[in-house]
Amino acid sequence: QVQLVESGGGLVQPGGSLRLSCAASGGTFRTYAVGWFRQTPGKEREFVAAITRAGGVTHYTDSMKGRSAISRDNAKNTVYLQMNSLKPEDSAIYYCAAHASVFLPANPDYWGQGTQVTVSS
Repeated sequence: QVQLVESGGGLVQPGGSLRLSCAASGGTFRTYAVGWFRQTPGKEREFVAAITRAGGVTHYTDSMKGRSAISRDNAKNTVYLQMNSLKPEDSAIYYCAAHASVFLPANPDYWGQGTQVTVSS
């Protein structure tokens, strides 16, 4: 099984940037598709971005296209989410997720504990 630990969240002003990191351990990272989801109180968890296990294909939710970039470093067992031009509506707990497949499914098997992102002036 793989364990996931997110970092990099925090408070940022509107228009600012953050880079989230997710460090994986306990599994063969390169065999997992990974991605990011987010959740705000009272709402369902929503998909943000995903990357295939070899890193060749990425996918984003429409609201994050052009403002974010997901990447992975299989040598470091880490996946990143660079977010730019952040808006207050991007505020949420961001979760890293992984699944032992080429593509990340809607309900991955493994989840991190989450990192809070707050966009506010």
